[in-house]
Amino acid sequence: MRLFYIVGKHFMLYFDFICNMTKKLTKAIIFDLGGVIINIDYEATIKAFQALGIPDFYTLYSQANQASMFNDLETGRISSDEFIDRLLLYTAKGTSRSDVVDAWNKMVLDVPGERIDFLKGLKPGYKIFLLSNTNSIHMEKVNEEWAKATDIKLSELFDKVYLSHEAGMRKPNANIFQHVLEDQLLDARQTLFIDDSFQHIEGADQLGLKTVHLKKEETITSVLPAKLGLC
Repeated sequence: MRLFYIVGKHFMLYFDFICNMTKKLTKAIIFDLGGVIINIDYEATIKAFQALGIPDFYTLYSQANQASMFNDLETGRISSDEFIDRLLLYTAKGTSRSDVVDAWNKMVLDVPGERIDFLKGLKPGYKIFLLSNTNSIHMEKVNEEWAKATDIKLSELFDKVYLSHEAGMRKPNANIFQHVLEDQLLDARQTLFIDDSFQHIEGADQLGLKTVHLKKEETITSVLPAKLGLC
């Protein structure tokens, strides 16, 4: 029995050592927004635009391969009004601007409260940031859904929020990752980036960030505690 006690005690000491080392190795975490913090459904928007008379909307827009007008919107090269005007050219006669906005926002779903609680719990030990490919139309809807889940503003929960349409850059390009690292004086080797898009993970990998590719059915609350050594 004494032998088992000694072995067990040494194991627990080793476990505590690994947990503490893991915590020290990560000082900052950069989160994606859609599919990581807030639930999204790309298919809902695709179906909504198909109903507005754009049968090939899937070829225009998908998570992996976006047409130039979507990229232009996400990098601030065109305004939301210009974006809506362009989409109206493809839709059925009689489609209104609000119809386009509603269809575009169909993908934005809810913000689970447990994810917000998890982020709150991280703040004492880590600097946390948000880095999202997004646009002003979606962010208005995101803020509406966020307000339903918590009284804390999005900008107050994170140390800083980086949005592609404001920065003029988007993932997976190296310049937006470099911008965040330099702006916050972060060491890439001590910074963890989590995203549900593999191409964005690849972009971060090239700059030496630690990464977590959040796969379907995974959530930050199910994956990050073990990754961060939250023992």
